[in-house]
Amino acid sequence: MSVLKKLAGETALYGVSSILGRLLNYALVPLHTAVFARPSEMSIIVELYAYVAFFNVIYTYGMETAFFRFASKTTDRKYYNIALTSLIISSTLLSGSFILFSSEIAAALGYPEQGYIISWLAIILAIDAIVAIPFAQLRLEKKAATFVKARMINIAINVALNFFFLWFCRNIYEGNWLVSLKPFILHVYNPTLGVGYIVLANLIANAAFFLLLYPSFARFTFTIRKEDIKAMLIYGYPILIMGLAGITNQMFDRTMLEKLLPEGFYRNLTSKDALGIYGNCYKLSIFMSLAIQAFRYAAEPFFFSQAQDKNSPHLFANVMKWFIIVCTIIWLGVSVNLDILGQLFLRSPLYRTGLAVVPVLLLANLFLGVYYNLSIWFKLTDRTHYGTWITLIGAFISITGNILLIPVIGYMGCAYTFLLSCIVMTVACYVLGNKYYPIPYDLKSAAIYILSAGVLIYVAMNISISSQIMATAFHLFLCLIFVVLVFVIEKPKLIRPKTAS
Repeated sequence: MSVLKKLAGETALYGVSSILGRLLNYALVPLHTAVFARPSEMSIIVELYAYVAFFNVIYTYGMETAFFRFASKTTDRKYYNIALTSLIISSTLLSGSFILFSSEIAAALGYPEQGYIISWLAIILAIDAIVAIPFAQLRLEKKAATFVKARMINIAINVALNFFFLWFCRNIYEGNWLVSLKPFILHVYNPTLGVGYIVLANLIANAAFFLLLYPSFARFTFTIRKEDIKAMLIYGYPILIMGLAGITNQMFDRTMLEKLLPEGFYRNLTSKDALGIYGNCYKLSIFMSLAIQAFRYAAEPFFFSQAQDKNSPHLFANVMKWFIIVCTIIWLGVSVNLDILGQLFLRSPLYRTGLAVVPVLLLANLFLGVYYNLSIWFKLTDRTHYGTWITLIGAFISITGNILLIPVIGYMGCAYTFLLSCIVMTVACYVLGNKYYPIPYDLKSAAIYILSAGVLIYVAMNISISSQIMATAFHLFLCLIFVVLVFVIEKPKLIRPKTAS
């Protein structure tokens, strides 16, 4: 139990930073949906950042996980130097190519005259890939505080710059207040950039990583060892394919919604509006993503370090049970309080028309988190090719489902397709894992918690209460019912019987 508490403590540290950081970052959603009140204005950001997520996988090509696998076996820093050298070379070549052809790429995507955004995103991608190894080294060395500090400062800079450009500068430029500062503001603010400032703020904040991680870069030595690089690439390439399939599963909807949605499908809304609505409502599932991300930061090195322990299967099963409990509470808590959260985060009423996708997306992300937890078996047994096939199946479902359902039920088709894909991947991973690396997962408790939360969400969505205060109280009461259920079921297992003295 002490080992489990240690994992929980590290997850909490990563989690608190992620939650605080992302909540700061999420403060941008009300800003963006207020400044760009028409959802179509935000569609370019939704689409391009979906492509960024895809290329993030290509830029790192499994090297981060390969680094964990090889570096965890030695105290030698050679794998740090090799992995970072490899990513610096490849990122420079890839981003250089994107910058060179930025105008043509922007025109091909339907955003002529905005090639500068492609160039900025190319630099962001390069920075993200390069800093991945220093961040991985911090996780391996259990330096969570340093990791957290760098991430928090990055997010704070990003948020501050968004407010500076889109709120402070914009209001002065439009003469709303502090008109005397307008001559100065004209040197740093160009209203024609519009949503481009979102990308520019991201770029400046990411560039700060080089200062924040300077000690890690100062110890870096440019190193090329063909045999070691080859071994890491062989281990990592299935992770790359798996990552590409996985990101296709998660992002295909946002790249294709505008293209597959019949014009006029939603009354008084364009296809670009629908993409902007879906993309910003999707962000409400961030609460689940935060929990999963925090867990993965702490769990990946934890699983590798505990793999040789004879009690590790039972430990991993216990980790899974509590992971599901926490994620199910998040699913329930967010879903039954969408009335409040929608008003709080989505400032323009147009965006709130898509809130129905949120409970489905939260549940999909819950299953995705379970899949990530299950997937440790093929990483520990060096059977990563199974993960590749599983995620390829998920990607196939995602592509097929979106093509079939978007023209019929719009962005709800995106949400249901993502859920189906995550469930299939989870089941496949469990079945194969049970064959090659059996872990005694508590399926009964998982089913009880997920089904119980689903029933409570259904009740909340089908009981209408006119008073907001009474509605919120009722929704919180439903959450309390679930917490009591967990307490009743788990209390006997948490209380250890006293031993005779």
